[in-house]
Amino acid sequence: MNNHYSVIIVGGGQAGLSMSYCLKERGIDHIVFEKNQIGYSWRSKRWDSFCLVTPNWQCKLPGYSYPGADLNGFMKKDEIVQYIEEYAASFNPPVKEGVEVLKVRKDTQGKFEVVTSIGEFTADQVVIASGSYHSPKIPRIAERFPRHIVQLHSSEYKNPQSLFDKAVLVVGTGQSGCQIAEDLHLAGKKVHLCVGSAPRSPRRYRGKDVVDWLDQMGYYDLSISEHPQKDKVRAKANHYVTGRDGGREIDLRQFAVEGMQLHGRLKEISDSKLKFDSDLKQNLDQADAVAESIKKTIDNFIQKNHIQAPTEPAYKPVWEPEEEAAILDCEQADIGTVIWSTGYQSDFGWVEIPVFDGKGYPGHDRGVTDVWGLYFLGLPWLYTWGSGRFSGIARDAVYLADYITAKKKVSYSNAWSVVNEFLIGS
Repeated sequence: MNNHYSVIIVGGGQAGLSMSYCLKERGIDHIVFEKNQIGYSWRSKRWDSFCLVTPNWQCKLPGYSYPGADLNGFMKKDEIVQYIEEYAASFNPPVKEGVEVLKVRKDTQGKFEVVTSIGEFTADQVVIASGSYHSPKIPRIAERFPRHIVQLHSSEYKNPQSLFDKAVLVVGTGQSGCQIAEDLHLAGKKVHLCVGSAPRSPRRYRGKDVVDWLDQMGYYDLSISEHPQKDKVRAKANHYVTGRDGGREIDLRQFAVEGMQLHGRLKEISDSKLKFDSDLKQNLDQADAVAESIKKTIDNFIQKNHIQAPTEPAYKPVWEPEEEAAILDCEQADIGTVIWSTGYQSDFGWVEIPVFDGKGYPGHDRGVTDVWGLYFLGLPWLYTWGSGRFSGIARDAVYLADYITAKKKVSYSNAWSVVNEFLIGS
C-alpha cells in the first residue's frame, strides 16, 4: 500500500463511498479509511424494526439508484445495509476497513498528514466523510436515576424483547424517540414518553406522500443559502414520521388514547421521583401546527398550479392533555428502562486544522473549507436537505469531485510553470 495519495477519504459510509465513486470515475487515485466496516452504523446503531422515513425512490447514490421494485416503499434496516454493500461491490472502491484515522494535519510543505491505526499517510487533498453523529448525547441528569434502572441511548436499543418486562421511559421525540416509543407500544409495553419540541410531518396528503409533493415543489433543491432560516436549520430537529408498515403518520395524541403516558420535558430527578415541565400541551400543539403548515403549503401549490387532487377534512386532535401530572414515581410506575433519544454530538478533535467555529462545526461553502484541499461531505444541510441522506449525497459528491479535479489540474499547472522557469533560467 502506498503512503501517498492524491486524495484520502475519511469514512466509508454512503458519503465516503459516493466520493470514491466520483473520484474513480475521474481517474483520481485515492484511498478510503473506514474505522469499522461498510454499512456499520446502519447495521449496528439501529434497532431491529428500523426503516427509512423517506421513500426508496429517493435513494440515489452516484451511479446506483435504488434497484428494487418497491419505489414508493421504505427500506428496512437489513435492506439498507444490503443496498450499501451492493453499491460498494458495483465499483470496488479502494476501502481499507478497520482502519481508524487518529489525526489529520498539514505539514510545512502543504501536504496533509493522516495518522491512522495502521501507520502514517500523506495526501494532496483530504475529504472528511465521517458524518456528524459521533458520540451519543446523554444529559448529565441521567446520573440521578436509581442505579437499578437500565439506561440506554437510542443507538443501543434493539427490540422490546431485549428489555425487562417493565415499563419504559423514552426521553425525546425526534424521529428515533417517536419510532422507538411506537415499537415498544405496539409490542404491548407500557411506555412513558417525554415530549419535546420536535415537529411532526404528515405522511400522506391529498393523494400523495408528502415527500412527493415536496419534491414536486422543489424543496429538495433548496440550498441552505436560500433557506429562510439559513445556517440555523442545521440544528433543527427532524420532523417525526415513519415508513413502518408502508408508511404512516406518528400522532402522539393517538398513542395517548391507546394508553401511552405522555409527559412534558424531563426537568428534575430526586430519588425515584421525576418532575416534568408543564409544556406537554404546548409541544403537542406546536408539532401539530408544523404539520398543518406543511399541508397549507401544499394546498397553495395545488391551487397555484391548478392541480387536480382530492381534498381532505381538517385535522382534529383526538386527545388533549388534562391537568398534567408534574411528578412520576419510578417505583410506582414500575419503570425498568430509560431510553435516551437525545441525539448525538460531533467530535472533530482529531482534525488538527483550524477550520472550526466555536461550536466545533467546520466552516465551509458546499463542503469546501478555507484551507486548500480540505473538504467535508455528508453533513446534514451541507448544501441541501438531502446532503446527509441518500437523496442528496450524489449532488454534493459530484460537486466536490469536480472541485478536487480542478484543484489537481491547477496544482499540476503550477508545478509545470516552476519547471518552465527552471528550464528558461538554465
